[in-house]
Amino acid sequence: MALHLVKLCVGADSIEDLREWVAERSFNAIAAGLEPHSIHTTRMVPKRVEELLEDGSLYWVIKGQVSARQKLLGLRTVTGGDGIQRCELMLGPEVIETAPQPKRPFQGWRYLSGDDAPPDLGKLGEDVAKLPEDLRRELAELGLL
Repeated sequence: MALHLVKLCVGADSIEDLREWVAERSFNAIAAGLEPHSIHTTRMVPKRVEELLEDGSLYWVIKGQVSARQKLLGLRTVTGGDGIQRCELMLGPEVIETAPQPKRPFQGWRYLSGDDAPPDLGKLGEDVAKLPEDLRRELAELGLL
């Protein structure tokens, strides 16, 4: 069973905001001659790296709901100019929408088991995927999605 991470997407008000951020990072990487992935830096380094890299994703919480995910491609530990060790999460360029799942605020990241991860939006059917993001969010809050 896959193991994932879940993290608050601070500063993003929608999946489109996240997509714009990812696209910008991907274009910058390509311009620098690197692979088109984005990097997200976090303070703590996960201990279960092998499990995460088997088939894990980083699930993003936007406005109190898990709403999207990106494939985890790699993790590396770096030390900043301030001498503090951090973890860089290398993420795939595709932002995959998921079924909205309410999530209370928390700091840092948390492990998310494959059984607890929300399904990709496409697996819920074409009708649900066509609904506006705000409507899907409201339906999930009411427990109807």
